[in-house]
Amino acid sequence: MKKDNQVFDNVLDLIGNTPLIKLNTITESLKGKYFAKVEAFNPGHSSKDRIALYIIEQAEKKGILKPGDTIIETTSGNTGFSIAMVSIIKGYNCILAVSSKSSADKIDMLKTMGAKVYVCPAHVSADDPRSYYQVAKRLHEEIKGSVYINQYFNELNIDAHYSSTGPEIWNQTEGKITHLVACSGTGGTISGTAKYLKEQNPNIKIIGVDAYGSVLKKYHETREFDEKEIYPYRIEGLGKNLIPSATEFDVIDEFVKVTDEESAHTAREIAKTEGLFVGYTSGAAMQAVKQLNDDEVFGPNDVVVVIFPDHGSRYMSKIYSDKWMNEQGFFDSIHEEAAESIEHIK
Repeated sequence: MKKDNQVFDNVLDLIGNTPLIKLNTITESLKGKYFAKVEAFNPGHSSKDRIALYIIEQAEKKGILKPGDTIIETTSGNTGFSIAMVSIIKGYNCILAVSSKSSADKIDMLKTMGAKVYVCPAHVSADDPRSYYQVAKRLHEEIKGSVYINQYFNELNIDAHYSSTGPEIWNQTEGKITHLVACSGTGGTISGTAKYLKEQNPNIKIIGVDAYGSVLKKYHETREFDEKEIYPYRIEGLGKNLIPSATEFDVIDEFVKVTDEESAHTAREIAKTEGLFVGYTSGAAMQAVKQLNDDEVFGPNDVVVVIFPDHGSRYMSKIYSDKWMNEQGFFDSIHEEAAESIEHIK
């Protein structure tokens, strides 16, 4: 229980009530006012803290989870960290099936938090027995007293954000929000937040961010699952090669696709202009805002909230590594390699 004197019973009391921070420099040339919902202020440094705590507590209330049980989940990293953190406090074992696309930093963090980690190949179909979906299912069948969270098809994922993120944004903007821009992976964050906001004001526009190589945008527009849309991409926690039932497509007005390269550079730009050290998907969300401005979607009086899902520390071996950026071919004539800013005194 949260206390007025800022003394807390445990780390879980710090989940939620993240700040809304006005963006100033990076949005100077853009129409409207822009605010970032900075989810890195959660104790597990991402929005996934919300769903981990909510889903586990709902399972406890229903008697599905009992002391000493094992929680199993598929994750690109953030959900796994949050579940591992909640499991430590509540006394559960934690097993995570992780995509090989996850950064080494994330995988090391999961092991540090006491989780048993299975790293599964990222670029296989969802029904391949090696995929993290199938590995998690198999482990759940094999381990007695285990519970499979299954965030991609768990409607509690939506409920967690409907009951927290949505009301927080509505109150923080005093009901003045006109647009929400949020990345879509499992779809829980955007769906739950959008559902609440649309109930308060159906005119609020909800814009989802998708990756090239993912099926979500086309499915939203056509309701057809097109395997031809699928190909490997680098952004973690954004887009999908299946259709998650935790995405309520009807509450999303449109999707915007962003590239790996531009999203990476925009994340680095956020750090250098706003002093916010954010993750890859935050760069993707901000990149979508730039593209929407190019299409003149926003007006001068609009109030745009952009969800920044996690912290940049999860990507030190990726987008914040000049070596990795160079290996991906992300430094070019437009985005020159960062100037050397470290001097070694001999």
